[in-house]
Amino acid sequence: MAINISSRKPNKRKRLRSHALNTTNSTQALNLQVVRLEDGTRVRISAKEARTLRKADKVNTEEAA
Repeated sequence: MAINISSRKPNKRKRLRSHALNTTNSTQALNLQVVRLEDGTRVRISAKEARTLRKADKVNTEEAA
């Protein structure tokens, strides 16, 4: 089972207002991926964080790709 180590939160915003000025809240979830680190542990991190780790050679590329 993968461990959640990401501290990022979902993106929240207000949708565009109509002429009647009605607004609704919308939430965009993170793109979470399960990635195996160099030490063999499986973690659940965002795709942006996985990309950063892959560039720094901290992630096994066979599992992350």
